Amino acid sequence: MSSVTRSTTYRYPETSVLYRSLTRSFPKIIRGEGVYLYDETGKRYLDGSGGAYVANLGHGVSEIADMVATQMRKVAYVTGTAFTNEPAEELAAELASLSPGELDKFYFLTSGSDANEAALKLARQHWVEMGRPSKHKVIALVPAYHGNTLFTLSMSSREEAKENFRPWLVPGVQMPAPYSYRCGCAGDPICPRCTGTLLDEVIARECADTVAAFIGETVGGSSTGASVPRAEYWRTIRDICDRHRLLWIADEILVGAGRTGTWTAVEQYDALPDLLVLGKGLSGGYAALAAVATSERVLAPIAKRSGSLSHNQTFSHAPMMCAAGLAAVRYLKAHGLVDKCRSMAPTFHRKLTALGGLPFIGDIRGRGLLAGIEFVEDQKAKRPFDRRLRFAETFAAAALEAGLVVWPNVGHADGLRGDLVCLAPPFVVSESEIDELVALMSQALQITIDQLALS
Repeated sequence: MSSVTRSTTYRYPETSVLYRSLTRSFPKIIRGEGVYLYDETGKRYLDGSGGAYVANLGHGVSEIADMVATQMRKVAYVTGTAFTNEPAEELAAELASLSPGELDKFYFLTSGSDANEAALKLARQHWVEMGRPSKHKVIALVPAYHGNTLFTLSMSSREEAKENFRPWLVPGVQMPAPYSYRCGCAGDPICPRCTGTLLDEVIARECADTVAAFIGETVGGSSTGASVPRAEYWRTIRDICDRHRLLWIADEILVGAGRTGTWTAVEQYDALPDLLVLGKGLSGGYAALAAVATSERVLAPIAKRSGSLSHNQTFSHAPMMCAAGLAAVRYLKAHGLVDKCRSMAPTFHRKLTALGGLPFIGDIRGRGLLAGIEFVEDQKAKRPFDRRLRFAETFAAAALEAGLVVWPNVGHADGLRGDLVCLAPPFVVSESEIDELVALMSQALQITIDQLALS
């Protein structure tokens, strides 16, 4: 590993880039290969979270880059309001063959936030064109995160992200997420929160005639650190939504596209949503891409009346991004990477259990090649750290310095307090690379303890 000193400082305001953070320096990544990234000094980073849960296929896959380049040489851009294109048609057909049940109609967009916004709008438009305009409320889980557009942020429970924009946000209806580590029910088989029956109470309180949709992450994302609902949870949600006539939107932006060991996370629950949203790993990071999946049944009232969706985006259905998605899906299928994800998952979680004996580790959980590690000040009482310590952020910085990329999250314990990191390595990760990941996690924890002077 090179010891060359970085000659350029990449931080605000010393360059013309407006960075995600204005208070830190950024290493400059120049290439990637498999599960590793390399910066300009030669330092290597194990991409333990796939960036933002995106790099499912690993870095440097030339087959995908070549297919995207070939498409770009054919045509740069066409508008989805006037034309369709070959990659969009072929990608939709591939996704229809992979998706469960009747989810065989796909609307392509460039980000998970925009796709969730589109799904929520589609649910509302469905009821308006059914002649039921009173159905406008959305029920969402807490903690949860659905995006950074103003409406998806409104439906999220990321309090720090909301703080500056509260005057612009709209009220939503919230109910506690199936988050067993912090539920307090001690595994009670009839716990309303953990079984999903709580939704019945919330709908009764709000009046079903006013509720358009329920949205939830099938397996918890960063907001609950990969918390996995009980086996019956989504079947219960499906039954309640059917009984009260509201649409269920499964947010699988983070956990879909094979991440939990099956193409969709929801198929492991034997339940079918009305709309399902994919993003992040859908293109493996080779282009910005997300998709809303739904059925002719949901679209029927719109097709019969207005005839078009009330959601537009310049790059919807764009050939370049759809070519990246098509190449990624075909590569994933050709190399059996969803099966590899599923088969490697037991090894991944078994090796992570070694971290359980370390100080300040409260819980380790997840499914497939997705895991959340929650940090607590008191393991027995599950008491979170004082937010002023910035434990999760300090840990993520320590991990990066050690050569590991993780994804931190805060606020899940009570809206403000709570520290965790998530792991989501590429599906091509090997057992020896998992060993390296676990060792780097342990190293980062010790650095964090030392920096924060914790005893």
